[in-house]
Amino acid sequence: MKRTLQFLCLICSCTTIFAQETEVSLTMAPSYANTIYYDLDTKTVTSFTADAWDVGFLRTSAMSMSIRTNSLIEVFEASNDTDDWATIDITNEENWTPLYNGDTDWTSGSIDRGSATYGWGEYNITNHHVTGSIIFILKFTDGTYAKFINEDFYGGYTFRYATWDGSAWSEDTTETILNTENENNRFNYYSIKEGSKVVAEPNMDAWHLVFTKYYTDVEDNEGNTVKYLVTGTLINEGLTVAVNEEEEDTADTTNLTYSEATNSIGYGWKSFSMDTFSYIVDENKAYYIKSEEGSIYRLVFTSFEGSATGNLAFKFDDITNSLSIDDVNESISFGIYPNPSSDKKINLVYDVNTLTTDINEVEIYAITGAKVFSSTLKSNTGFYNKELHLENLQSGVYVLKFTSGTTSITRKLILN
Repeated sequence: MKRTLQFLCLICSCTTIFAQETEVSLTMAPSYANTIYYDLDTKTVTSFTADAWDVGFLRTSAMSMSIRTNSLIEVFEASNDTDDWATIDITNEENWTPLYNGDTDWTSGSIDRGSATYGWGEYNITNHHVTGSIIFILKFTDGTYAKFINEDFYGGYTFRYATWDGSAWSEDTTETILNTENENNRFNYYSIKEGSKVVAEPNMDAWHLVFTKYYTDVEDNEGNTVKYLVTGTLINEGLTVAVNEEEEDTADTTNLTYSEATNSIGYGWKSFSMDTFSYIVDENKAYYIKSEEGSIYRLVFTSFEGSATGNLAFKFDDITNSLSIDDVNESISFGIYPNPSSDKKINLVYDVNTLTTDINEVEIYAITGAKVFSSTLKSNTGFYNKELHLENLQSGVYVLKFTSGTTSITRKLILN
């Protein structure tokens, strides 16, 4: 009886806070002509023409150095000898090495992936500059070409390029872009087609998600990994997307590092049906997105119309308060959502800050004190979402107990 009374006291002392859902409809325009940025805090949409820029230069500090290219452009390493600049021949395209932006972080661009020590150049120990040593070719969607070399980096980028007119290379153009320019942006952008600097992103702290096209690794019909241009969702730096915990008999996840990866949401929230020739969105798949400030959003995609319109839709909640993340100890924190649950399914969202040998476990008790559910959780560092199916339990009030090592914390749980 004493234990039952303790559980009842706990239940009576708890309150429930409900999140407010926001429905969002966006358009990337037909053929995905636009890149769309979205801010979950302010619910602000910022749109840029997808092909407005060709080359992007990381500028977040004086020493920040990375060069990305627009994913609509094919990029090749044509030569590792700068003396070949005048004799680059586009008929040798089949001998060039294709290069791609990384899709797991913003600081790994296609130009960084050349064969030089720094991708495109070598460090000069005398003057502390990085000097360009690789000639790149950019192939545009209209079949035209540009040759490009980043000649120098020292607090900014000095680069040279020339365009192919169908029979000869144009005169060289040399430009310098300093890292002090556009101080609120992550990248400075340049359009080779227009021969000018452009702004092609919002302030770096004014967006969470970007809907765009990018190259990623996919498996072809023969089981080979190939680069493929997809349309999907990338996240800003500083965000973490909850990793769905795998069942115990699935592949080893000891070294999971992708919860903060740029492509943590990616393109897998939709699939194409050959029966209906339309896209299917799994509305049961939720993404839990955590900001550096501690805000947590629950996001579910609801529609995607493909390249005909570029239209897509999703809904999200700021569940920071309703999730009520609690610190179990200095290494782990957790929350549950939704609570109350209308379908007897809840999401246990937990954040393991430090790899530990402690056993993490969740248990659910009836108000009589009887244990009705238990499950062991991952102890690897990461931000996780584990869906608990509790359909076999009767509707009512329960107590959920989260234990990490020798420390426990409890939460009231309502199943309707």
